[in-house]
Amino acid sequence: MIILGISAFYHDSAAALIKDGEIIAAAQEERFSRLKGDSSFPNMAIQYCLSEARISIDDVNHIVFYDKPIIKFERILSSYIHRAPWGLLSFIKAIPIWLKKKLWVEDLIKKELKYKHDIFFTEHHQSHAASVFFPSPFKNAAIITLDGAGEWKTTTIGIGEQNLIKILKKIEFPHSLGLLYSAFTLYCGFRVNSGEYKLMGLAPYGEPKYVELIKNEMIKINNDGSFILNEKYFNYISGLRMISRKFEKIFGKPALKANGKMEQFYMDIAASIQRLFDEILVLIAKYAQKITHSKFLCIAGGVGLNCVSNSKILLEAGYEDVWIQPAAGDAGGALGAALYVYYNYLGNIRKVNGKNDSQKNSYLGPAYSEKQILEIIQRYNAVYKKVKKLELIKTIASEIKDQKIVAWFQGRMEFGPRALGNRSILADPRSETMQSVMNLKIKFRESFRPEKMDKYFDFSKPSPYMLFVAPIKKDKRLKINNDGQYGKELLKMKRSILPAITHVDYSARLQTVSKNNNPLFYDLIKEFERITECPILINTSFNVRGEPIVCSPEDAYLSFMGTNIDILVMGSYILYKSEQSQNREGLKKWKKSLIKD
Repeated sequence: MIILGISAFYHDSAAALIKDGEIIAAAQEERFSRLKGDSSFPNMAIQYCLSEARISIDDVNHIVFYDKPIIKFERILSSYIHRAPWGLLSFIKAIPIWLKKKLWVEDLIKKELKYKHDIFFTEHHQSHAASVFFPSPFKNAAIITLDGAGEWKTTTIGIGEQNLIKILKKIEFPHSLGLLYSAFTLYCGFRVNSGEYKLMGLAPYGEPKYVELIKNEMIKINNDGSFILNEKYFNYISGLRMISRKFEKIFGKPALKANGKMEQFYMDIAASIQRLFDEILVLIAKYAQKITHSKFLCIAGGVGLNCVSNSKILLEAGYEDVWIQPAAGDAGGALGAALYVYYNYLGNIRKVNGKNDSQKNSYLGPAYSEKQILEIIQRYNAVYKKVKKLELIKTIASEIKDQKIVAWFQGRMEFGPRALGNRSILADPRSETMQSVMNLKIKFRESFRPEKMDKYFDFSKPSPYMLFVAPIKKDKRLKINNDGQYGKELLKMKRSILPAITHVDYSARLQTVSKNNNPLFYDLIKEFERITECPILINTSFNVRGEPIVCSPEDAYLSFMGTNIDILVMGSYILYKSEQSQNREGLKKWKKSLIKD
């Protein structure tokens, strides 16, 4: 039984393929098109999935789309009618796209893929729920899904038992935590649907001074975590902008322009909405436990990528364990759609071992052979050397110790927004200057061996998908004198024995690496520990600003040449930037590719 899941037309289009319940492949379209957040029909991602499974479209038993366009269209029309005559410009802009493409998804899929059978449609939040429960290690669990909006639902609480999912509670549009957070994302000068992680990263630099103001004016919160937004402060229902003028007026400042000067005020705003977010999500999680009586919790939807709130839930909501879909946003909906049909609709038996999930560490994208890597290297006349595994590990660990920044390209690409050690940039966390050497936009992510975790962090559970934060242990912290400094000035202070990874609130975002899930990456960290006594590396995604994470060897080489990365490792090949400066033909081709793009 082969099922292909598809998500498309909003943001982060993706495809996923399962065979007899096993996840075979999944990838976002952006990785192939090189258009960040690509929302177009995921032709290239689909072709990759078919290729990975070594099948054609004729071998696919069912194709499933991740939401129901007709119901979503009903919601959009209803919203415009409700707010008429306001929103006319937004209506005129949106309707032609719907009439031309979004309403005719079934015809489009059949035409694009030459598929002759019927197309299944799941509801948006059913897809989210299935994406997280069915791959989880739990036989039964409470399920929470939270995002901007699906058809009507924005938040759901459900229960998953064996091969069935049932939605128990819901909150509907326009009341949405995802849209609330996006509104504050825009207000603080970041781009909606891509800058939310920046807002989360900005929060520790501020003080939550505006929590009560937001509660009193913008949102009513009940004891069970349910909420109602005051619509007068928002303009996403029928306008072209997330927030209204009243939103700006109540805070006394206009929305910060993109790339505008970040003032302490906006840091305080970020801190306030993050604090409120944490409070609401913990309430929802506690209520979900109350009505499901489950010891375990699954979380999906774009809000599930807020690792600060995830950690609050894990610590305060009373569950034994929490599992979050690594591709929690719309991309994960492609996987959830396929799994929902396989289990919930077709009734197939689900096998769970209770310990490990079936997500395959989210290494579900394409891998490239040594031959394919060499072809790219030679095409650009790049200077390289090929080494065996042991020499590779020893060489790169030593280079990182010597403060080199290393691009690490290995194995299958990650599915979801996190680089988990296969498409990563690596560096030494002990360096006092590494934070300023690497681009300040990078949110540092820490990879280390799980058995060393309790020596450095107050955290006791595996975190293979980088979806939790944890405080640095007190004995690893250093005393600091604030001396009236605030905001980004705090970055300059050495706060722990691992200054490059310690955030201003003494937290770090964690990824645990085991021998089983990524042996090569594990061995590199282990070798770094042997020569430095530090079992931790900085791990951030291998991409430049505005681009998706690299997918192919060519993407990796061009990104390497366009940055100040010192070393590129692809498979068993090592390339040094200092040697590439002599490679005139390679540089010429690289510059031409940039002009073409």
